Amino acid sequence: MLSGAPSTAWAIVAGQDPLAATRAAGSLLLPNETRRGRLLAGAAVAHTALSLGWATALAATLPSRHTTAAGAVAGLAIAALDLGLVGRRFPRIRELPVLPQVADHVAFGLVVGAVLTRVRSRRTSRP
Repeated sequence: MLSGAPSTAWAIVAGQDPLAATRAAGSLLLPNETRRGRLLAGAAVAHTALSLGWATALAATLPSRHTTAAGAVAGLAIAALDLGLVGRRFPRIRELPVLPQVADHVAFGLVVGAVLTRVRSRRTSRP
């Protein structure tokens, strides 16, 4: 949920619909759907699956030092893939402002990196 804060804040400040990005995520699973409730449900499934997948990949690849910073950089790489390659095929994602979406991906990488740092430090500090 924290990783969606940048685009949500941007939408609110810009006077745009704060759920537009969420509905766009729902269109990944339901590309022809127009009903708000179904798009939001689809978004929950799509976002959960993507987040768990990327978090697993980051957990396996982020270094043990400077993990949070590396997570932010990884978030940029994920944004390039998610938004630049895959997302461009979906009209609702293509219509979203790019910078807030990139910021969401960086925030995701930061959060995953911070969580990994904490988990790893707990593992090494146990007797």
